[in-house]
Amino acid sequence: MYDPAQLRTFLAVAQTLSFTQAARRLGLRQSTVSQHVRRLEEATGRPLFTRDTHSVELTEAGEAMLGFARRILEVHEQAAAFFTGARRPGGRLRFGASEDFVLTRLTDILESFRRGHPEVDLELTVELSGTLHERLDAGKLDLVLAKRRPEDPRGELVWHDDLVWIGAPRLRLDPALPVPLIVYPPPGITRALAMEALERSGRPWRVACTSGSLNGLVAAARAGLGVMAHSRGLIPQGLERLPDRAGLPELGSVDFVLRHGERGRAARGAAEALAAAILAGGDRLQRGRD
Repeated sequence: MYDPAQLRTFLAVAQTLSFTQAARRLGLRQSTVSQHVRRLEEATGRPLFTRDTHSVELTEAGEAMLGFARRILEVHEQAAAFFTGARRPGGRLRFGASEDFVLTRLTDILESFRRGHPEVDLELTVELSGTLHERLDAGKLDLVLAKRRPEDPRGELVWHDDLVWIGAPRLRLDPALPVPLIVYPPPGITRALAMEALERSGRPWRVACTSGSLNGLVAAARAGLGVMAHSRGLIPQGLERLPDRAGLPELGSVDFVLRHGERGRAARGAAEALAAAILAGGDRLQRGRD
């Protein structure tokens, strides 16, 4: 009833909230992406997105289609592998994930991947994005899911998101005092972006807390020790975006990407299979949190 190619296109648009970025990810023309979405909407009889010249958002029917699309594609791929006799990838796969995903449903995606690929020996490393990129470049990881620096073109886009200032609900900043920052240690990407934004605006700052663990940063922020620069789509529970009246500068945006390392064919096959699972379930990383 539903074309798998159209479902893959739908998921790409849902994850990036951009027809242009979805086309780039899939290697399609933007007109083809629009055509796939239009035909899928015709098949369902309902609009899946609301869109104008500035934004793309999922409708209620689009939110429902997310789960259906993932399950349909998963069963489709299992059937194709069974009847074609395709050999499932195996071997050791060294996967690195940014601290940003600790509190999301990345664990659900990894659990599903392990059930579907029991031959893969998955080794997970959770670290800062900057550190993960360094380890990938050094050949110590096979696949990385992390933020990338604005000037870095490498990696396959999973989604694009705004960076915002977050803190405890009752936090009030004194404009006469330096901004208390809660940050990752170097080479944390959000750390650098936060400090650069404050320096450009001429706003003094001080480091109130440094931790290599997201749980440590969140605990400090919940205690009201200061503010964090964080992805808008991944705000932890108990924290909220600071209002404009706080007077903090704009932080810009950030890309979350998948990057592959340079290894043999066995590891590459497992890495490609996990990358496909992450891309298919990327919306759960943003919207699927409890």
